[in-house]
Amino acid sequence: MQITKEDYQLFKPLLFSLGYRMLGSVAEAEDMVQETFLKAYQVSDENIKNKKAYLCKILTNLCLDFFKSARYKREQYVGPWNPEPLLLEKLHALDPSEMVIQKEGLSIAYLRMMEHLTADERVVLLLREVLCFSYSEIAIMIEKREENCRKIFSRAKQKIADVEDESLNYEKNKAIINRFIEAFQMQNTETLLELISNNVTLYSDGGGKVNAAIRPIVSAANVMAFIYGIIKKAPVDSYFEIKSINYQPAIVIYMYGKFHSVLSFYIRNEKLTEIYITINPEKLPIS
Repeated sequence: MQITKEDYQLFKPLLFSLGYRMLGSVAEAEDMVQETFLKAYQVSDENIKNKKAYLCKILTNLCLDFFKSARYKREQYVGPWNPEPLLLEKLHALDPSEMVIQKEGLSIAYLRMMEHLTADERVVLLLREVLCFSYSEIAIMIEKREENCRKIFSRAKQKIADVEDESLNYEKNKAIINRFIEAFQMQNTETLLELISNNVTLYSDGGGKVNAAIRPIVSAANVMAFIYGIIKKAPVDSYFEIKSINYQPAIVIYMYGKFHSVLSFYIRNEKLTEIYITINPEKLPIS
């Protein structure tokens, strides 16, 4: 059974979804998908009975190899690291088939929490929870015993337990963000304090390419002061839009006629619990 061009169209969104969740980078995930199919096309193996599992195994191994070097680079990263924002309208414009990408486990908060997992924990969690493979299938893919896979999955679930309380109701979250924007524009501190958790944390990712806070900013007062500082320094022609980023509402800020930054949110119990500002130009879509 050989991998065909039709298989490429069928499985590409699923493989991209797995690669992006593994690596937190659109470009790197796309590279992994292309390399997966290049390897698969070269194989004419009559023993391939499950193409989906076969392709996922190739991509998983590629990501694990990449992850070893990426972990080192991540440790050398300047300031907080945020996953690369996935702008859905641009993705869909390029390839309508990408619309089948599963929404669960795709938020910036979830992907950021994945950084606390080991490579094996990350793989098992994604294969089991997002792609719904059985433990026996996962065991074959990553060459571990089924019982080990169950234990790895359990550990991973414990580590990301907090983020699973995240609200993913798009319209409800959009209403909260609109209130947040309006309160900032009106400098309504009372409303802002209602919307922002007392222990809110802001992660500003500039990657050493542009000016950004190199440490997380904690507390409502400090976060508000930081955002006010950005607004005051913004040029006159700046503007923003609410767009779908990782299937959740986010604020996209434009300066000098191009993307400047993306503000994504972790909303829990109707409060902004974490804010992620991605300014690193290498992670931003091209206008």
